[in-house]
Amino acid sequence: MKTIASFTVDHLRLLPGVYVSRQDKIGSEIITTFDLRLTRPNCEPVMNTAEIHTLEHLSATFLRNHKEYGQKTIYFGPMGCRTGFYLLLAGEYTSGDIVPLLKEMFSFIASFDGEVPGASAICCGNYLDMNLPMARLLAKKYLDTVLMQITPEQLNYPQ
Repeated sequence: MKTIASFTVDHLRLLPGVYVSRQDKIGSEIITTFDLRLTRPNCEPVMNTAEIHTLEHLSATFLRNHKEYGQKTIYFGPMGCRTGFYLLLAGEYTSGDIVPLLKEMFSFIASFDGEVPGASAICCGNYLDMNLPMARLLAKKYLDTVLMQITPEQLNYPQ
């Protein structure tokens, strides 16, 4: 079998950042897949499922309600390795194009206070596995240490 593109990225050199993972043409539309890397692979502890789940609920709700990107949001969800998330948007974008959106989103999460959207037995298949305080902490860390001072090295996969 042919190795998929995401397995060719050097995860030993990959920093927390915002990366274009791939761009796919579906009909006449381009779908851009972003790799939002919150922790450094194989160097930092991975995120626990409760905070990942909370980040997923808050991010998906934020994105789908966003004035500009709501109709362009295809998917937001966690990576199996628990070091980050995938964001799929309709349109052709660079990593730098969405940094303002991500600053807005992670600011929203870092300051979110209230009931996590969709955190009920009716709306979610594992609603008890949530950790808002830790999700807020991770959002603030990503915002402060990555998004607010992002470098070209954190916008492009290592070569």
